Amino acid sequence: MAKMRVICNTSPIIGLLTINRLELLEKLFDEIYIPEAVYRELCINAEKYSHEVEQIRKKVESGIFVVYQVKNADVVKKLYGRLHYGELEVIVGAKELDIPLAIIDETNARKMASEFLVDTLGILGIVTQAKRKGLVKEVKSELDVLRKSGYRISDKLYYSVLEQNGELNKGEGCGNNGL
Repeated sequence: MAKMRVICNTSPIIGLLTINRLELLEKLFDEIYIPEAVYRELCINAEKYSHEVEQIRKKVESGIFVVYQVKNADVVKKLYGRLHYGELEVIVGAKELDIPLAIIDETNARKMASEFLVDTLGILGIVTQAKRKGLVKEVKSELDVLRKSGYRISDKLYYSVLEQNGELNKGEGCGNNGL
């Protein structure tokens, strides 16, 4: 069976750190790459977030996360402005490494990844996969912590994910159809 390889952007990692579930990446995927720009973004506030930064560094030192330097920096520079460096390096890195799946939350980055023929998955998809594999009991509590910490998840998306995971209580949701 082929190894499942992914390349990950900053915000899904921050989200997983927020819900204390960073280990889900290594439990769901065989190889996890993070571009240099993402690694720098994750370590930028090392003093303020020392515990979280230490977790990231340990994953890199142990080889669980592989820091990748994109080869085609010119493409990244050309596209900068449409997206941030981390997002662009995730997409370019996915193409260079022939990785079919990028873990990205931002809508515009997901659209560009699609233009580059790279599939995407966000933190909500990670938590959903984790539930299906029995790694988390429910997604609602994880989503609630994310939302309380300022992670932007619209009501429509929130209720849709709960419904997909069989966690939508009768009468819950937006409007008459529960979405």
